[in-house]
Amino acid sequence: MSHHNHHSHSHHVASYNRAFAIGIALNLIFVVLEVIYGLLSESLALIADAGHNLSDVFSLILAWGASFLAKKAATEKRTYGLRKATVMASLGSAILLLVALGGIAWEALNRFSDPAPVAGMTVIVVAAIGVVINTVTALLFFSGQKDDLNIKGAFLHMAADAVVSLGVVIAGLFILFYGWVWIDPVISLIIVAVILVGTWGLLKDSMNYALDAVPDSVDIPALKQYFNSLDSVERIHDLHVWPLSTTEIALTVHLVVSDGTTDNRFLCSLQQHLHDHFGIAHSTIQIESAGEEQNCMLDNRHSHQHC
Repeated sequence: MSHHNHHSHSHHVASYNRAFAIGIALNLIFVVLEVIYGLLSESLALIADAGHNLSDVFSLILAWGASFLAKKAATEKRTYGLRKATVMASLGSAILLLVALGGIAWEALNRFSDPAPVAGMTVIVVAAIGVVINTVTALLFFSGQKDDLNIKGAFLHMAADAVVSLGVVIAGLFILFYGWVWIDPVISLIIVAVILVGTWGLLKDSMNYALDAVPDSVDIPALKQYFNSLDSVERIHDLHVWPLSTTEIALTVHLVVSDGTTDNRFLCSLQQHLHDHFGIAHSTIQIESAGEEQNCMLDNRHSHQHC
C-alpha cells in the first residue's frame, strides 16, 4: 500500500511574476541611462557598471524563467516536471555573483596602483539613482528569499548592486570634497567582502539542493522520532528526503507495521503531519507488515532477499 500527496506552490511563484517584470524593466532603463551618461561624461566607471547591471538583468531573467519552468506539467520523460530548474537557476545565480565579485575585486586592486580619474558629480547622481532602483527591486524579493533559494538569488543580486552603487556614491563624495582617490578601491573591496559572505551561503545551499541533500528546514532525527512514535510502527527503513525544487520537499519511507489498522485515513493523517510540521509537500509512504518484511528488496537487514 503506497500513497502520495502533492501540494502546489504555483501561487507562490505567481506572486513574483510582477516583481520580476518590474525589476527587469527598471534595471533595463537604468542600464540605458548609465550608458548614455557614461558616454557623455566619458566615465569608464559608469559604462562598466552598466555592463554589471546588464548581467543582473540576465540573472533576473534566469530566475524568472526557472520559476516559470517549475510550473510546467510533468511528462513521461520528466516525471517531476522541470521543478529542479529553480535549483539550477539559484546555482547559476551564485556563480554569476562570484564572477562579478571577482571582477570588482580585480578592478579595485588595479586602482591602487593606477588611480582612476576623480568621479564627477554625474557619476554620483547616476549611482544614487542606481541605489534607489536596486533597493526597490531587492525589496520586491525580500519576503520570498527566506523560503526560496531561487528568489534569494534574485534578492542577493539586487541587494549587492544597491550596495555597490552606494559605495560609488560615498567614494565619489569623498573624492569630490577631500580628494581621497584611494577611498574608491578600499570601499569596493569592503563591499566585495560583505557580498561574498551572502553569496557563499547561496552557493553552498544551491550545491546541496542540486545534489539532493536534505534541506536545512527538515530535522531528520525529529522526523525519525515521529515515525517511530506511531503506535503500529515497529520500525522504518529506506527514508529519503530531498528537494524537488527550491520550494518543495519530497519524502519516501517504508514503515514496518505490526497490525492491519493502517488504512488510507492513517496515511492521510501522516501526510498532513509531514506537511504541517516538516514542510514536506510530496510524501510517498510504503506500508509493510512485520511478518513479511524480509520480502522488501530495499530493506538493508534483508538486502540479499528478492521480492
